[in-house]
Amino acid sequence: MLKKLILLFLVLAAAVGAYLCYVLVVDPLVPKGEGVSVTIPTGATYEQTMDTLATAGITPNRAIFDPLAEQMGWKRDEMRAGRFRFKPGTSMIGLIRKLRAGSRETVKVVLTVEREPINVAAKAARFLEADSLAFVQLFQDEDYLKSIGYTTETLQTLFIPNTYEMYWDATPRQFMDRMIKEHDRYWNEERTAKAKARGLTPAKAYTLASIVHSESLARSEQSRIAGLYFNRLKQGIMLQSDPTAVFATRSFGIKRVLYEHIQTQHPYNTYTNYGLPPGPIAMPEISAIEAVLNPESHDYVYMCAKGDNSGLHNFAETLAGHGRNIAVYVANLKARGLR
Repeated sequence: MLKKLILLFLVLAAAVGAYLCYVLVVDPLVPKGEGVSVTIPTGATYEQTMDTLATAGITPNRAIFDPLAEQMGWKRDEMRAGRFRFKPGTSMIGLIRKLRAGSRETVKVVLTVEREPINVAAKAARFLEADSLAFVQLFQDEDYLKSIGYTTETLQTLFIPNTYEMYWDATPRQFMDRMIKEHDRYWNEERTAKAKARGLTPAKAYTLASIVHSESLARSEQSRIAGLYFNRLKQGIMLQSDPTAVFATRSFGIKRVLYEHIQTQHPYNTYTNYGLPPGPIAMPEISAIEAVLNPESHDYVYMCAKGDNSGLHNFAETLAGHGRNIAVYVANLKARGLR
């Protein structure tokens, strides 16, 4: 009888062990499909994390899971923050190991042609944990900006448009560390030398590129526009760029630049000031920066939109030629019923 009881006990122990082994190692918490992404905020507790997992459809047996989490050293007061992705078939042990190790998933932070640092802040906050206010506060911290060699006027020149892979819980300072690294990588010796040969620092080249970009999105003519502005700078002629007048008056979205815009006294208005403005008027595309570093050689000092809805411009070396281009512009507008 005793032998039978011992045998029965062993059979039950083996069955329980097999069940636990299956539940812990084999039984999938994450169903088949594409997997599940879970975002755990900074400062989240164990229970808050379990609620987050449940919201994502991951609902382990807590009677088994909680003791296992504690035994594996994952159940603590504050959890590792970040975005985690679990593959289909992930078991209890696999899930705890991933969360315990902090094997986070990166997110893609997309910076395109944001107008000002405040717009960069809003865009970064769309992809990262910190809110836009945290980024804005850092961007306006003059002591911090001084420590990295920037001012509120030049900060925008730090940001190079691109897609960056970062951890979701990256802080604003970590974001800035990455931007500094990417800026220095872009402005290598070759590009810096090209800017210097034109009498520009990387920041000033970026500022001019922001004007070139704002004048035309057509990459085919950006180097020609850059060459035109270099001609004006060399000859001591005001740049007279419409986008700078728009930036100065904050008249974003207007369809036509009027006399009242170009006559506004403002440091950024190149109709009332010689040379480049104090800082960029937008984040330029890489193509515009490259156009400034590799400008077309010509004698043009005037440009006028064609007015045919192509987004392109006609160029002239003389005021008389510019007048003819203006006539073409007006005629095209009339043909389109816009005047």
